[in-house]
Amino acid sequence: MPEGNFLKRVIGELETPRTKRPFGSGWLSGSIALLAGITGLLMVIVLRYPTLTSMPDLAPIHQMLFFKPVLYFVLISGYVLAILSMMLRREKTLGVAAMVTVLSASLIGMLPVRHELHVDGVFFGLDFFILNVLFMGVLFVPLERIFARNKGQTVFRDEWREDLFYYLVSSLLVQILTYLTLAPSNFVNGQAGLGSLRAWVHDLPWVVQLLAVMFLTDLAQYWVHRAFHRIPFLWNFHAVHHSAKSMDWIAGARMHFLEIILLRSLTATPMFVLGFDESAIQAYILIVYVYSSFIHSNIGTSFGPVEKVLVSPRFHHWHHGLEKEAIDVNFAIHFPLLDRLFGTYHLPEGRWPRGYGIHGHPVPKGYWRQFLYPFRRG
Repeated sequence: MPEGNFLKRVIGELETPRTKRPFGSGWLSGSIALLAGITGLLMVIVLRYPTLTSMPDLAPIHQMLFFKPVLYFVLISGYVLAILSMMLRREKTLGVAAMVTVLSASLIGMLPVRHELHVDGVFFGLDFFILNVLFMGVLFVPLERIFARNKGQTVFRDEWREDLFYYLVSSLLVQILTYLTLAPSNFVNGQAGLGSLRAWVHDLPWVVQLLAVMFLTDLAQYWVHRAFHRIPFLWNFHAVHHSAKSMDWIAGARMHFLEIILLRSLTATPMFVLGFDESAIQAYILIVYVYSSFIHSNIGTSFGPVEKVLVSPRFHHWHHGLEKEAIDVNFAIHFPLLDRLFGTYHLPEGRWPRGYGIHGHPVPKGYWRQFLYPFRRG
C-alpha cells in the first residue's frame, strides 16, 4: 500500500464523525494509542538529541527520575491500546499506525548514539511542542466535550492539521521567537535610565505586579491588535489568524510567523522594561498561554457577571464572527474594560456568532500558502 494512501486512511479514521464511532468501536483506543505512539517517538528523539531538540529551560525535566518511567508507560500504553483497537475495530488502520509508531519509538530508543546532532547555540523546541500540546489538550479537550458550544464539533475537525502545524512551527522556533520578542525591550533597557522606576516597580507587592503586567500588556496588545485590523498591510498578516472557520483551543495557534514576532515584541515591552519581578513575568506567561487557548475554545458556558470583568470565549468568539456586527470589535485579550473605554465593545446578551472566518474566505488553506498570502496581496 502506498505510504500516502495509508496516511490518508489514518487521517480519515481520525476525522470519523462521532455518530460512526460509538464507544466500544475501537476508535477511541486507536486514537489514544496513536497519540501515545507519536508522543513516545518525539520523547525518544528529544532524549537522543537533547542539545538540538530541547529547550535549555526544560532540560531539568528530562533528567528527573520519573521521566523515563513515564516514557515507558506511554509506550506500553500505546502498545496495549493499539492491540485493543485492532481487536474491536473492523478498520485496523488506527491500530496498525499506532503499533508501527510505538515499535519505531522503541527501536530508535534501543539504537546506540554515536554522535549527537547539534549546531552551536541553536536548538529547536520539540520538547516544548510536546509539553504544549499535551498540557493544553488534556486541559481543554474534556472541557470542550462537556461544555461544548458547538456540540457537533470534534477534536479532529476541519483544518485541525494546519492549526496543529502552526503549534509545531511556533514551538520549534521558540528560540528565534524569544530573541526577537526581547529585542525591543533589550534596546530600551540599554538606552533609557530607568533604574529608580524599575526598583520601585520591583518592590511592589507580587499580586499588584502580576495584575499590572496583565493590564499593561493588554493595553499595548489592544492597540497593536487594533492596528492589525485597521492598517491594510498589517491586516493581510492578521487575516491568517481570522481565516479559522472553527473555534477551539488549538485555533488560537493559527497566526502568521511575522505577526507573532511583531505582536509579542511590542506587547511584551512594558513587561520587560519596567522592572517587574521575574516570577511575576513567568506567572503571566503561563497565564497568557492558557488564556489564549481558553478564549478561542469551543466552550459555551455562560460566565455571567465575570464576562464584564474578564474576557470570555463568547466575547472573543464575537471578535472572530462572520457577521457584519462582529467586524473590528473586542480587541482586548484579558480586560473588556479596554473595549468599553475605546468604543469597540460588543457582547449582545445571550447571543453567539453564527459562523467564523472572513467574509468570502479569501485566505487559502495550508500553512505555506497562508504564509505567502500577505506578500501576494501586496
